[in-house]
Amino acid sequence: MLIAKEVTREYKSGDQQIAVLRNVSFTIPQGAFVAIVGPSGSGKTTLLGLLAGLDTPSRGQVILDGNDLTKMTENQRARLRGEKVGFVFQSFQLIPTLTARENIQVPLELQGIDGAAARADDLLNRVGLKARGHHFPMQLSGGEQQRVAIARAFANNPRILFADEPTGNLDAATGARVFELLESLNHESGSTIVLVTHDSVLAQRASRTIRLADGNVVDDTGEVA
Repeated sequence: MLIAKEVTREYKSGDQQIAVLRNVSFTIPQGAFVAIVGPSGSGKTTLLGLLAGLDTPSRGQVILDGNDLTKMTENQRARLRGEKVGFVFQSFQLIPTLTARENIQVPLELQGIDGAAARADDLLNRVGLKARGHHFPMQLSGGEQQRVAIARAFANNPRILFADEPTGNLDAATGARVFELLESLNHESGSTIVLVTHDSVLAQRASRTIRLADGNVVDDTGEVA
């Protein structure tokens, strides 16, 4: 589903080239639940952006569901993300002027998919918020907002979902429940999940953990294939 080949990302700082990632390589099969962990500054979020095609590596390749992202234009990558990728962010990224139901409908309506309202209601029910669909984000708790964000991410049945610190703004108990929701949707839908987290306890529940340090993969344990 996802292949990283010798991925390096460098940025220019004055006269120097600063390497954030160095020769990162791994393969993630369809349906896997992978946690990417490491200390602050280790390159986790940079790597997630490269894997999702939000940025391109300085060297190396990223292949998503058979598509070489490094050979695609920005518009082609955006189209691929719309068709196959879901995102969950630490800050939820909900549209404040739309209800929970309407936030979930947005990606479906952008693609012109019929039955957006029914799909949104089904997802709200699956994340335990059937009765909260008419509420706006400011009327929901942090955990409820994140559940809406997860429902939105799964709206278009993504082949792969990228989550960047999705429990970072939540207390431990709520974060654990959100993680359990991701696990259950992973099992039900078969979507591949790649999760960046600083929470080592939650990361241990993933089927595989890739650990970064100073831009390098220093450990890769769990189910590889």
